[in-house]
Amino acid sequence: MTPTDPAATTSTASGADLTALLAQASRVLTQLEAWLPPAPPPIDWNASAWRWRRRGARGWLDAVRHVARIQPDDLRHIERQKDIIDRNTRYFLAGRPANNVLMTGARGTGKSSLVKAMLAAYHGQGLRLIEVDKSDLGDLPDIVELVASRPERFIVFCDDLSFEEGEAGYKALKSVLDGSIASAGDNLLIYATSNRRHLMPEHMRENLQAQPGQDGEIHPGETVEEKVSLSERFGLWLSFYPFRQDDYLDIVHHWLAHLGCSPETIAAAREEALQWALHRGSRSGRVAWQFARDWAAQHQDA
Repeated sequence: MTPTDPAATTSTASGADLTALLAQASRVLTQLEAWLPPAPPPIDWNASAWRWRRRGARGWLDAVRHVARIQPDDLRHIERQKDIIDRNTRYFLAGRPANNVLMTGARGTGKSSLVKAMLAAYHGQGLRLIEVDKSDLGDLPDIVELVASRPERFIVFCDDLSFEEGEAGYKALKSVLDGSIASAGDNLLIYATSNRRHLMPEHMRENLQAQPGQDGEIHPGETVEEKVSLSERFGLWLSFYPFRQDDYLDIVHHWLAHLGCSPETIAAAREEALQWALHRGSRSGRVAWQFARDWAAQHQDA
């Protein structure tokens, strides 16, 4: 009977232990992978618009497959605002100095539609759009870095922008607009819309004479200046106002014609269009579009 070699036995045991350890580690990694978010997909640079998405600590540009298209000619009774943003966008595309834009004012008057219209008009000249939610504005430096070496010209679009005190995105946006040691680059602008001109809540007490020790603020005027400073970093301010009745009806007629209604059907819509606006409490372009869709659907076979 051949005696057993102790070294061989030990080696065999060690190999078995290592195999078992590797198998256990593989099972643990498999379980961990089920909990970890998937890696962000590669950026589709052939797209014309993206949304900035975030999952956990990862952010990426997610291509928009079906971009909402609206032509500049569809936007009526905001000719001054349209001319200014169109000129600024053309300068940007030509590599000339251009400004970041803040659009404020009445809801439904074409602020966000104007940005989409610029994409429709100038996509063929290299204009691209990146939509960023207010909660993700802290990622703006990452977006700037992602597009810095690209040949396209990018508009970062922030819709319905406003901040409450203490929100992190406020300082990130200030830094990218003007104030960071790092440049935002010459191929990126920010177009933002808001119902607040200064983007921050303003309180009546700030306009009253401050009393020492009132809330612990020694220099209350500096707090007010801090709130105003963000909007001042936008080079262009565009204000939008509620439409007059005739303007509203003209927009209704435009959309009804766009939807294929006959002149007789359009003429018959006047009273219903006014009642629709009265019930909504607004004579805006958005309300006109909503009415036109409803009216056209009801009278499509008329």
